[in-house]
Amino acid sequence: MRDGGPIPHQDPGPAPPDKGPKGLAGASWKVALAVTLLMQTVAAFLNQCVPVLAPLLTGSAGLPPEAAGHLSALATFGTLFFLVLGGPILARLGPVRTLQGGALVAAAGLATVTLGGTFALALAAFLVGVGYGPTPPAGSRILAATAPPRHRSLIFSVKQAGAPLGGVLAGLVVAPVAAHQGWPVALACAIALALAAAAIIQPSRRSLDVEREPDRPVHPRALLGRGNLAGPFAALRLHPLLPPLTWLACSLATVQGCFFAFAVTWLTETRGLSLVQAGAVFAAMQAGGVLARIILGWMADRTGNAAMNLLGQGLGGAASVALFVLLPPLGFVPTLLLGLLSGSLVASWNGIYQAEIARLSPPGRIAEATAGSTTLSFLGYLIPPAIFSVLVTTTGSWLLPQLLAAGQLLLVALLVLPRLRRGG
Repeated sequence: MRDGGPIPHQDPGPAPPDKGPKGLAGASWKVALAVTLLMQTVAAFLNQCVPVLAPLLTGSAGLPPEAAGHLSALATFGTLFFLVLGGPILARLGPVRTLQGGALVAAAGLATVTLGGTFALALAAFLVGVGYGPTPPAGSRILAATAPPRHRSLIFSVKQAGAPLGGVLAGLVVAPVAAHQGWPVALACAIALALAAAAIIQPSRRSLDVEREPDRPVHPRALLGRGNLAGPFAALRLHPLLPPLTWLACSLATVQGCFFAFAVTWLTETRGLSLVQAGAVFAAMQAGGVLARIILGWMADRTGNAAMNLLGQGLGGAASVALFVLLPPLGFVPTLLLGLLSGSLVASWNGIYQAEIARLSPPGRIAEATAGSTTLSFLGYLIPPAIFSVLVTTTGSWLLPQLLAAGQLLLVALLVLPRLRRGG
């Protein structure tokens, strides 16, 4: 399957023909990339505050450490909530305004933690997930209309590098601040960052929100209507490669979700690392994803076979996770290096995947297909971490769930290989 073809156009609404790299009423792709990268980074930073602070937050709420998996599942459920219902909101407000709104919702979620108690913590995780929800469809809508086709995978991957970059910031900033000043101060810093980012991108609305639909209804009947709920999933029938790519993405998300949601808790509980050391390993895992997304995105553009690149990453990711959890405790530095390697393979697939979804989707259906595919792939972040928590509680083992997550990725990669190799 070759990566090429005409540059994707804007999604629903009276979109004019794409004008190449300038897209969206003359908006520069560099400005578009800067905006989407910043908001992807901030959204990921806010989203990763919960797993990084999980040992402290669950303890303050009187919950066991493995409850971190339930918090991760709630955050993912919040993201899915927006992806399924938020299409009309994105169309009416425009992608930039929707990204701003997402940052504010996530900030409100983190503020909710300070109310104390299990319910407040659960609500906070859900709201942070809702705030993350706009980043995939809004980012794809902006970049699909502005990115030069010969660099599509690279540009999408650079934008998606903001996800692990946000995790790096969470591991290097939130964990030390929480350890020395307390988790309320760490959350206050995260909230301030969200507000600042929303203000910074305000000038870009003039060029990037020009194709919004101000009369699009967003009342409950419109959001809950059959057409709005089914549209994103129906869009996956528009190309034969969209379903297998979505299945592979769900499997990759399963490994990434389980591996990252429990990393800090697992390292402190079974490897004897301090919270600051575990946060540094978490940051290394995310940093590996930052560099790998850019390099592998560039490779996908050069080889013209992005789907097969994803398969290779899946096999390598499964092997690296198995190695990480099977080795005995090695100390801080070797664990840091293993975390860097594992993160490079486990957390580097998203940009190439989203670029392929945008390439394969017809003009006018990009955001819709992205929302549908991302919703299904995010089930890998929602259901498996909850199952992981149950397995840890019932078996008393952290090893078995990690190996099961890695094993299913190997199986799925082998199953979708024939269809992706045939190109449909």
